[in-house]
Amino acid sequence: MEITIKLLAVAILIVLTAFFVASEFAIVKVRKTRMEARAAEGDKKAEKSLKLLNNLDYYLSACQLGITITALGLGWLGEPTLEVLLHPVFDELALPPTVTGTISFAIAFFTITFLHVVLGELAPKTIAIQKAEAITLLLCRPLILYSKLMYPLIWLLNGAANIFVRMFGFQTARESDEVHSEDELRHILTQSYKQGEINRSEYQYVDRIFEFDNRTAKEIMIPRTEMAVLDIQDSVTSSIRSMKSKRYTRYPVIEGDKDKVMGLIHMKELVFMDDQDSLRPYIRPIMKVFENVPIHDLLVKMKKEHSHMAVLLDEYGGTSGIVTVEDILEEIVGEIRDEFDHEEEREIRRLKNGHFLLEGKTSIQDINEYFRVDLNHDDIDTISGWIYTQDYDASEGTIIQGGRLEFKIVDMEKGQIKKVEVWEKSP
Repeated sequence: MEITIKLLAVAILIVLTAFFVASEFAIVKVRKTRMEARAAEGDKKAEKSLKLLNNLDYYLSACQLGITITALGLGWLGEPTLEVLLHPVFDELALPPTVTGTISFAIAFFTITFLHVVLGELAPKTIAIQKAEAITLLLCRPLILYSKLMYPLIWLLNGAANIFVRMFGFQTARESDEVHSEDELRHILTQSYKQGEINRSEYQYVDRIFEFDNRTAKEIMIPRTEMAVLDIQDSVTSSIRSMKSKRYTRYPVIEGDKDKVMGLIHMKELVFMDDQDSLRPYIRPIMKVFENVPIHDLLVKMKKEHSHMAVLLDEYGGTSGIVTVEDILEEIVGEIRDEFDHEEEREIRRLKNGHFLLEGKTSIQDINEYFRVDLNHDDIDTISGWIYTQDYDASEGTIIQGGRLEFKIVDMEKGQIKKVEVWEKSP
């Protein structure tokens, strides 16, 4: 009868070990935001779970104390109990008492250790990691009850540990905030995408957000050479003809030169121009900013001033290019194509032979991301600029190597690289 009670006590200690191990790993692994969402929906168990997560240092100490107590209990009770059971078996073999004691102790020690490690620790840990939310909700109430009963001892041991930790200049678990770096968040995002928790569009949107703050207006601008403008000196008829042919919504208005931008005019103003001999009455103010302004700051400024277009100025005060709200939003949501954009060519197009055709204005950053290469672009922004840094005499037909890629100029116009063909080098 006594042996039966002791064996039952050993089983209970293993179950308690499993309880504390599962609780410890579950409350560390579970997502706090998920519990907050469930609590907001009225889930009482989630509210209890938040109590654990908001005081993680204390409850982890409670789990550690529980694991230590049960381990000591198993060592004190389990091995002697099994030894008593094994002695009669070895006595039947007529072995010397010393040999019998040694073998029975070894078998009892291995058996208790095996049960403690496998059933009490490894199995509960694996289950808790995979089912962290369910385990936390299931065990939160008994863990809170146990912590209240053992509060004096937990407070004493945890306080002593915190004093020791501070002596070496470290923060306690309560004092340190759990934060993630950008690289860690990207890794979490990638793993969530691979596991099917988020779809490809969601993954791409969030990934572009990280790149958003790293880019400047100069990198996404419509360059000066490609700006569609109206000249205040041209006739209204000529200006309307130009607006109809190019089909943009807004046009910068210049005074003889693109360095002298007076403002902008909206396409809808066409309906008011029938009896006018000048664009001047319809010109609206246009924002002017330095070309290296971060696009995040530029978007905030454009929203504040209700502006849809900004002129970018270089370090000498000349016009470098223009940026629209659409250009900025495309950095987050990808390319936005309207009913007229079918006439525009994509910056990176796949050819039938497996090669790719690039627009000369394609940014180096986009190429690096698309082809998974690392072209150095500290001082330039576009592939045409990069090619000239590699060969300042580059002409149509010139081939430049960059990492595992080869770039060939296929179209030039007045010294400006318009099209570039790219392919992977043969092994």
